[in-house]
Amino acid sequence: MSENAEFDVVVVGSGGGALLSAVRAHDLGMKVLVIEKSNQYGGTSATSGGVLWIPLNGQVEDTYESAYTYLKAAVGDTSTDGKIRAYLDSAGEMIRYVNEKTSLHYKACPEYPDYYQEMPCALPGGRAMEPLPFNGALLGDELVNLRESHPGVTLNGIGMTAPEANTLATKGPGWVWITIKTMGRYCLDLPWRIKTKRDRRLCLGNALMGALRHSMLVRNIPLWLNCPLESLVYENGRVQGAVARKDGKPVTIRARKGVILGAGGFERNQEMRDKYLPQPSRQEWSSTPKGNNTGDTIRAAEAIGAKLDKMDQVWGTPSVPHPKSPQGQQPIFSERGLGGFIAVNKQGKRFVNEAISYDRFQSAMYEDHRKNGGCIPAWFVFDGNYRKNSPLGPILPSIVMPDGKVPKEWFGDFFFKDDTIEGLARQIGVDEAGLAQTLKKHNEYARSGVDLEFNRGNNPHDLYWSNKAVKPNPCLIPIEKGPFYALKVWPSDTGTKGGPAITDDAQVISVAGEPIPGLYCIGNNSAAALGRAYAGAGGTIGPGMVFGFRAVNHLAKA
Repeated sequence: MSENAEFDVVVVGSGGGALLSAVRAHDLGMKVLVIEKSNQYGGTSATSGGVLWIPLNGQVEDTYESAYTYLKAAVGDTSTDGKIRAYLDSAGEMIRYVNEKTSLHYKACPEYPDYYQEMPCALPGGRAMEPLPFNGALLGDELVNLRESHPGVTLNGIGMTAPEANTLATKGPGWVWITIKTMGRYCLDLPWRIKTKRDRRLCLGNALMGALRHSMLVRNIPLWLNCPLESLVYENGRVQGAVARKDGKPVTIRARKGVILGAGGFERNQEMRDKYLPQPSRQEWSSTPKGNNTGDTIRAAEAIGAKLDKMDQVWGTPSVPHPKSPQGQQPIFSERGLGGFIAVNKQGKRFVNEAISYDRFQSAMYEDHRKNGGCIPAWFVFDGNYRKNSPLGPILPSIVMPDGKVPKEWFGDFFFKDDTIEGLARQIGVDEAGLAQTLKKHNEYARSGVDLEFNRGNNPHDLYWSNKAVKPNPCLIPIEKGPFYALKVWPSDTGTKGGPAITDDAQVISVAGEPIPGLYCIGNNSAAALGRAYAGAGGTIGPGMVFGFRAVNHLAKA
């Protein structure tokens, strides 16, 4: 390895926005290099559901006016009208490019609702898009370097699509057959099964990143792993490259046209969390890969005069510990649509619609903690009936994971059991009378089908992950059959939202208010382009890829 290298474009990071940017830059005639800090590529995107929120995608009926009205309501005053329109102008073009020119292919999810159903022009489905499964064998030796899916989005390590996962979780029609077919396909995949335990049918986030990596391989775009960024080369009023560490040695990488930062946020940097985020805030609560996303690129940009913005925000989600997961935590996404459990604070009271979008659930934890104390951690409380039939984080249904198979060290740490509600309340330090009264009201709501406090189950979003066979409200099922259980819940994140402020084309803005020539920033690396909005499934990766697409288009013209 020489001490210097030169390319047209250097992309820092290897998540969805980063690799799409690299492929697009190559297709526009530029010589590209991707550098990645860790020994695996894919970033947080690889561990995710891989879904993109893409309005005006051409696969479902939608209009610009409708999409704008909804997104504007979701964003509020936390971003600019220019960025909203930039997103709508480029989202459809980006997904057509992906489907027509790369190894990655997306289809709309017609029944996956927008997250904010109470807002004007929210759709009951179609703007969220999922990647089609990808054959990991096409990656050859590169498959082993792809970061594996989070355990929570697989069937014991076996890949599933979003519709398959929904059918299994909600016990929809054909769920038994899907289980048999999925496991049978995996077990009978010979001789691949002899070669590795890893499923070559890549789904969700692994499909997204595996297909983008394959798109790089067929274009001979280099990817340097174990190559962390140390600083940016800023000369003559513009960014002209980067200094990284390759094979333990510093290397200066010249970028004739520009550098694109797409390396994630700072969720694993406790010092930055203490400085910027609402408290309490712990890096070990994050649901992102350990050891990564430590804010290196954000600090490198700040060092050359970049303006930082939205540093107090995260892509929030509730999570529970998962000691067997590489992340250490398991976000609770889909299970919250199931009835038969409640979320309570230390006073034993509910504080939110349990089925609400995960970003707003996490925000509600902090809001209640500020008002009343005792909501960090919160508690999921459920009974023997739920325990038998439904999963919750790392705790699988007792029909496949009876209490005797739950690791003993989990009991009394984050998983609790008692024959009575009063005994359970004492174990977890929750007010006994408060919890008993809350359960009494919840069970009344379950029998009537109407949640008089939080309207749980009254819209398509809540119902999407519910067992729709349950009447009258599948999100409300009585909790009354002992033994009773509780699971400790932390305010987690799938990434931070803060970083360098950007223009509508993802150029980094300086503290003086002007774009820094040659420097672009996308995804969780940047100040969130769409502000507070988590408009629907894929509301994180979607903007990362759309603004990466815009960044490269702008860079090519420059």
